Amino acid sequence: MTGPLDGIKIFDLTRVLAGPSCVQILGDLGADVIKIERPNVGDDTRKFGPPFVKDMNGNETSESAYYLAANRNKQSVTLDLTSKEGQVLARRMIAKCDVLVENFKVGNLAKYGLSYNDLKDDFPNLIYCSITGFGQTGPLAKQPGYDFMAQGMGGLMSITGPPDGEPHRVGVPIADLTAGLWAAIAINAALRHQAVTGHGQHLDISLLDTQVATLSIQGLNYLSSGETPGLLGNAHPNIVPYQVFPTSDGNIIVAVGNDAQFKRFAAFIGAPELAEKKEFATNEHRVRNREKLTIILNEIMAEKTSQHWLEGLEGIKVSCGPINQIDQVFENEQVLARDMKIQMDHPLSAEPVDLIGNPIKMSATPPTYRRPPPTMGEHTDDILSDLLGLSDNDLAGLKERGVI
Repeated sequence: MTGPLDGIKIFDLTRVLAGPSCVQILGDLGADVIKIERPNVGDDTRKFGPPFVKDMNGNETSESAYYLAANRNKQSVTLDLTSKEGQVLARRMIAKCDVLVENFKVGNLAKYGLSYNDLKDDFPNLIYCSITGFGQTGPLAKQPGYDFMAQGMGGLMSITGPPDGEPHRVGVPIADLTAGLWAAIAINAALRHQAVTGHGQHLDISLLDTQVATLSIQGLNYLSSGETPGLLGNAHPNIVPYQVFPTSDGNIIVAVGNDAQFKRFAAFIGAPELAEKKEFATNEHRVRNREKLTIILNEIMAEKTSQHWLEGLEGIKVSCGPINQIDQVFENEQVLARDMKIQMDHPLSAEPVDLIGNPIKMSATPPTYRRPPPTMGEHTDDILSDLLGLSDNDLAGLKERGVI
């Protein structure tokens, strides 16, 4: 058994990041994934570089690091969906699959007879997941949507950045990645429904919806108070102190989770009187007097080194931590112990390529890493011959006509 989704087949019509990240999760959990790519073009992200994978001679290949991030445990099939033959082959493969995942603009797959409405009667057990910028309904449904737009329209940028600066996007495509996570959750729920009832359904996931859902406590702060949250930098909107502090040789994170911790924190930094003052004694008062307290704490924390504070605060059980550069992350003993950096052989690389591991840890059916991110069309012949029974002559003809 390759994982909890062993035996599930996915027909993957996604590209870039939201869709591929969703399907990679399913692949890690054991699903058999057929990734459909346009002949001679492939997934757009193959060209999103540098950096690119280097071959045995040290030359850059066609495979970007961006593409590697979300495409392991998949088999790549090139197929021209604009051709009638390609559409017929797509339907034949879909008939063998449990789930279809796509992130085309709303209405585009209908041109090829591959929309949910085109398929639902012929394949009533098919789970059909659409990931788009704005969803299948509403005034913006047919508009293209991208991660950056979702972060802006969804409010995330308005609460990200320094108080006296401009709104910032998050340093990774967080709207794409969270949409992929929500889609993976929805697909697993739909698989349970399918197992019980034998029926499929249409799953409608949008970047904007999932970004609004991610507002979480900040969204509820507004909905409950009517006050619009703004830029707080690294500070927490509802807990103080819970932020970055300067030290004599850098910066650290301090996260004081309750009043008892604040009392220990104040004593350790040499200012026990802070916990006795009414204006700082409870979290409610500390939030209301955030600026005054932050000025005091900044001055105290800047007097000693990061190591002094980190070791001392850990000793009194007050949460704290360093701000690592990415190279430090992948050298961190905890990260390595949790297998968050993995290696896989790659057909174009002389050395195994480093990838980020799956964070799900399961005692009986853990994620598995069975296939490296495929080269474009790497599995076309195998899938079409093994799954659909096409002969060598059939494949040669399809290649000659540009269908595969």
